[in-house]
Amino acid sequence: MCLEWRRDGEAHLNIQLLLAATLVASAAHSAPQTEFDKRMSYDGLEPVQVKGISLAYKRPGTTLAGYQRVSIDPVEVRFHKDWKPTRAGSRTPLSAEQREEIRSELGKLVYDQFAKALAVKGRYPVVNQSGADVLRLKVYIVNLYINAPDSGAAGPSYAFVMSAGEMTLFMELYDSESGQILARVVDRKQASSGAAAGMANRVTNIAEAEDIAAEWARILRNAFDRAHAAKN
Repeated sequence: MCLEWRRDGEAHLNIQLLLAATLVASAAHSAPQTEFDKRMSYDGLEPVQVKGISLAYKRPGTTLAGYQRVSIDPVEVRFHKDWKPTRAGSRTPLSAEQREEIRSELGKLVYDQFAKALAVKGRYPVVNQSGADVLRLKVYIVNLYINAPDSGAAGPSYAFVMSAGEMTLFMELYDSESGQILARVVDRKQASSGAAAGMANRVTNIAEAEDIAAEWARILRNAFDRAHAAKN
């Protein structure tokens, strides 16, 4: 397995492996799935079922009951390798600066949705520190594919598409003090689509991304709630 080691001693998956792995995640054959499970659980994790998530792995005996607060690393975003973006409604390629703007905005959007869902009613506030009761999240968005990207340039910019696009969540949960990994999840989501094509622009793209990120965040918050309820 291809791993890259950071100076702080934490192993993380090479982004190219992540891109390939998310494709394997959608495979229906048992052999590729077994190989994928092996790669995802190399550090002592085991497959578990989580409603709403395609694939999840956790350290045996792990519970979220002891965590009251959360720290979230800046969200990293990687585009799909086959994405060749042009401005919505035209054939004009997006510039490197416009691509970076999309990456930065989506990273902040996903971060904000997780922070909002976790901290609702003061449940699990987001902090910028480690501690015995702090869970650390590392969130990656990979295979981002936007069917009609809108750069926000002046003038009308829209297109009609069946779906705004898709993206895949790759998230790891760590104990913030020991640095031990507790869980890892992978989930691919496609923006909602109907029987007919709909208009896509900056506003609709952001709304679709918010809905997907909010759904992932609610799943994590619900896992927190269940763990704390079981403790009590």
